[in-house]
Amino acid sequence: MHILGIDVGASGIKGAVVDVANGKLSGERFRVPTPQPSTPQAMAGAFAEIVEYFNYKGPIGCGFPSIVKNGVAKSASNIDKSWIDTDIQQVFGKASGCPVFATNDADAAGVAEMHHGLGVGENGLVLLITIGTGLGSALFYKGQLIPNTELGHVLWKHGKPAEAWCSSGARSKLKISRSEWADRFNEYLNHLELLFSPDLFILGGGESKFFEQYKHQLKTNARVVPAKLLNNAGIIGAASYASDKAQSGK
Repeated sequence: MHILGIDVGASGIKGAVVDVANGKLSGERFRVPTPQPSTPQAMAGAFAEIVEYFNYKGPIGCGFPSIVKNGVAKSASNIDKSWIDTDIQQVFGKASGCPVFATNDADAAGVAEMHHGLGVGENGLVLLITIGTGLGSALFYKGQLIPNTELGHVLWKHGKPAEAWCSSGARSKLKISRSEWADRFNEYLNHLELLFSPDLFILGGGESKFFEQYKHQLKTNARVVPAKLLNNAGIIGAASYASDKAQSGK
């Protein structure tokens, strides 16, 4: 089955048609900038542009940067606050003319990595961190997802969330080197290790592409690896989520 997966981010919205059986893109990705301000109406237009680009009709999976419960956004840290309590599936479904199934973006990336990436066969505690404008998280135990963990919002330095300290967005905003950023990120991983004692950290998001540059600075008891699916994990996971929901009829 081929399903369109769309990964909504604070800086960009990207999509691709996915062969959900093997967890691979069926062609090139298409990306549009996230509108600013990132209101529901503006983002719905960008979402529809991606659907139109692929001339796609059918169920769509959407990874969204928010706590998502029953398709409704319950937080909005890096997008416009008007999203809070907005039905993502309804807004994007109306704009695209297709049934939309929405889930937390990091959870989507985590599901993809557990089903088709380096999480396959991992039965201990696995924590995936997506490193982008913010920090997303997906927590798995014996392959089961504990949804909406949002560990990028753990309070950190000076009462601010961790993502304000060691996300890619923070690195760009503070104009620090990747080496200095990696020291900060390692401190964050050590804090998560203290809290959860994971067996494996998987790093996804845009920063995972540069893993070889900073891996020597990450010192944890748990293994740390870059996501096999890299920055496509969110798209693949979103499509897989839509496939499961469409087939279950829920």
